[in-house]
Amino acid sequence: MRGTVMHAPGDVRVEDVAPPTLQAPTDAIIRITAACVCGSDLWPYRGIEAVDQPRPMGHEYVGVVEEVGEAVTTVTPGQFVIGSFFASDNTCEICLSGYQSGCVQRQPVGGAQAERMRVPLADGTLVATPELPPDDLVPSLLTASDVLGTGWFGAVAAAAGPGKTVAVVGDGAVGLLAVLAARQLGAERVIAMSRHEPRQRLAQEFGATDIVTERGDEGVAAIKDLTHGLGAHSVVEAVGTQQSMLQAIRSTRPGGHVGFVGVSHDVVLKGAPLFFALVHLHGGPAPVRRFLPDLIDLIWDRRIDPGKVFDLELPLDEAAEGYRAMDERRAIKALLRP
Repeated sequence: MRGTVMHAPGDVRVEDVAPPTLQAPTDAIIRITAACVCGSDLWPYRGIEAVDQPRPMGHEYVGVVEEVGEAVTTVTPGQFVIGSFFASDNTCEICLSGYQSGCVQRQPVGGAQAERMRVPLADGTLVATPELPPDDLVPSLLTASDVLGTGWFGAVAAAAGPGKTVAVVGDGAVGLLAVLAARQLGAERVIAMSRHEPRQRLAQEFGATDIVTERGDEGVAAIKDLTHGLGAHSVVEAVGTQQSMLQAIRSTRPGGHVGFVGVSHDVVLKGAPLFFALVHLHGGPAPVRRFLPDLIDLIWDRRIDPGKVFDLELPLDEAAEGYRAMDERRAIKALLRP
């Protein structure tokens, strides 16, 4: 079968790879309907994360179940399913508390930029749609596998809600969908921090009430100016750099909440400034599985349209162009069709 493999930074190839097989009675094999390139895939692509050996790529996926292990009971062949980038049993104490990304049996899920993939712990990881979806819903359902679920967790971790002012640091797909999530959760005001006009327009479509183009100290000052000098009640950090994390913390008012969901790279927080900031910090890899049933319902009923973050669609064989386009900021997010 065809699958996407990263051989080195900047070297992405679609090539013949071994098809997946059931390795445990709790596994499922799904035929991929759509996958995509994630912003976190760009870290190794840019050489910020080491690529020590050829790496099958992709962790966002929707597809049709083809085969299940003998212990799988909640999904069956022929169903259209969505799953998270972490497999979880969804029964342990950590899962039951809503943190499936910290499941005691947690396993990474990968190799989704391909024709088929294996999903471990299928019962706890996959959620089926009511029936096979119409094609125009597939992109939005795909976002639920990661970027929508991650943006949603960022907004929840930041305690977004009625009467709140929410600022979002980062205008990639996660940041844009954190804007959507904050509005869905009832935020009164949502400030999107973005320098790029197409992303600003999409943020406004998703419910942003204000746009801030500045970064760093100037960005913090702009947030303070918009909030009577106090800072936002809630700030979502959706980048993962030192600058974005400090910008998020400093843009938050005392007693406010920071939800950090950008994959952190070399972020260091000094004790004294953090101590005196008086903010709540909560985040990490999103427990997407917690939100999947509700997100699927919102998408299925067409109450939200998060699939708008895909501004480039390519056949799987052109996956390398998807990486290039996102790396060069010619695309927000690239969707791949096998």
